[in-house]
Order: sequence, then structure tokens, then C-alpha cells
Amino acid sequence: MTAASVESARRYLAGAVAARRKDVAGLERKLVVGLVGRGIQASRTPRMHELEGGRIGLDYAYLLIDFDTLGLADSDLAAIIETAEALGFAGLNVTFPFKQAILPLLDDLAPEAAAIGAVNTVVLSRGRRTGHNTDCWGFAESFREGLAGVDLDTVVQFGAGGAGAAVGHALLSLGVKQLTLCETDIARARQLAERLSERFAVSVLTEPDVVRALGQASGIVNTTPVGMDKFPGLPFDEAMLRPDHWIAEIIYFPPETPLLRRAGALGCRTLAGTGMAVYQAVKAFELFTGIPPDRAAMTEHFRTAA
Repeated sequence: MTAASVESARRYLAGAVAARRKDVAGLERKLVVGLVGRGIQASRTPRMHELEGGRIGLDYAYLLIDFDTLGLADSDLAAIIETAEALGFAGLNVTFPFKQAILPLLDDLAPEAAAIGAVNTVVLSRGRRTGHNTDCWGFAESFREGLAGVDLDTVVQFGAGGAGAAVGHALLSLGVKQLTLCETDIARARQLAERLSERFAVSVLTEPDVVRALGQASGIVNTTPVGMDKFPGLPFDEAMLRPDHWIAEIIYFPPETPLLRRAGALGCRTLAGTGMAVYQAVKAFELFTGIPPDRAAMTEHFRTAA
């Protein structure tokens, strides 16, 4: 069944690339990239990239490679990357649940990706696959703009996966004094805590007791998929929220998650995942094209893609 699904996906991608290589004037497109993940049909990333490419005069195609829609297993990731290479993709963005699973399939890691241990952008060039992480920079830039001046003494982060690793690095680079990780996979949380502690020489804890973790928290960050349309709900009991908490999300569809809605109703300062979504795309676009995009234009592309 998996082999049949992979072959079907290959045919789909080959057809999509062939269709997108010609624009209305019959000109060869210069660039084809894609997004690999699950449940990504609502993603605004393709439109954001294509609009910016068009704005600066590039023929730019961005394709969704949704493992759910294509009926692919997680183990098919290697075959899909090989297919993208064979079809001449310039690169791939990578999202849930593949940001760490893709690591063994790469030839090189940029320094920030190696330090974080997760990749969300892969450049395919000259027969090599180079992994980058633009999530960390994207979250940090969004945080500086949207939550400037908040208390960074004690922060609780839900999730220690690929996105959580990037956000954890960003939070400590922003000046968080104590970071506590709440994660259902305790071993994964401890591994991330050790890496972060070694790099930043800051106290990074793991705490399975959510009540205890949130008791002293000044801020809360959700890096889990809970809150997405596919995974509805909150990552913890909403009764634990306090008006003095600040809340940050990395989910951007829906732009207002149940957690942000509840926190806003309490009067908490909040940060939606939209800023991170735009800024990680800004860096990824530059990696794919070699051309720095316009931040304001990319933000507007994100809005028009809604």
C-alpha cells in the first residue's frame, strides 16, 4: 500500500511540476519548491512565496506535499525527498511531524539547525541537501515586535519537538532566565533541556506536573499542534490561566486558537503564530532564491492569502 501511495504521489508531483513550469506566456518557470507535512491544506505559505516571487519578477511555484492527502506513511519521507530532487525542486519547507525525522536524510546542516536539532527548510542544490532552521529567527523577530517588555523570569513551554527546539532556543536568546518544558514524551523533553542548558548556561527544567509548572510562570508558549483545526482544544486546563500571564502561540491556522481566545478574554497579553509564520518564510525565501524579500510585502501576502 505504501509503495502504491508513493508512486501515486510521484505522478501527482510530476504532473504538478509540469503544469507549473509554463506560465500563461509559455515561459519556463525558474523555481519550484514545496512544503512537506501533514494536514497542511490550509497553509498560506505557498501563496505567500508565490506572490513575493511574482512581485520581484520571478517565475515561482510552491507546491503542497501533504502526507495526509496523498495517503503517505511517515516512512515515505525519504522517497518524497528523492522525488523532489529528481523533479528539480530548489528546496523544501518541512513542518509537523518531520522537522526532526528529516535530519538523517540530509547531507549538511547549517550551524543554527545543528544547534537546534531540527530543520524546517531544506535547500536542494548541486546534488546536496542542506538543512536550515528559520523557525528560531522567525519566532524571535515576532516576539520582539509583539511582546516587547514582558516578564521573562519564568517561562513554561509546552512541547519539545522540532518546533519546540527552535522556540526554546529563541526564548533563551531573548533573555528568558528560567525555562520549563512540559511534554508528554519525558525523554524528549529531558534531551532538549540538556541541549539548551549546555548552549545557554541557563536553568532549563522538565516538569510533568502542569499545575506546578504554571504556578510561578510569567509566560506560557505553546509549540504543540494542540489548537490546530486537526487537533482542537487547549494544551492544558484553561482554569490554570491567570490575567498576569502572557501567552505565545506558533499555530497560525486558525490565527486565533482556543488558547489565545481564552487568554485574551482574561486580559492576557498574547502573541499569535502569524508573525512567526511570516518571518520564517522571509528567511526561507531568501535561502531558496538568494534574494532577500521585503518583510512588509510578505506580511501583506500573508493577509491576502487568508
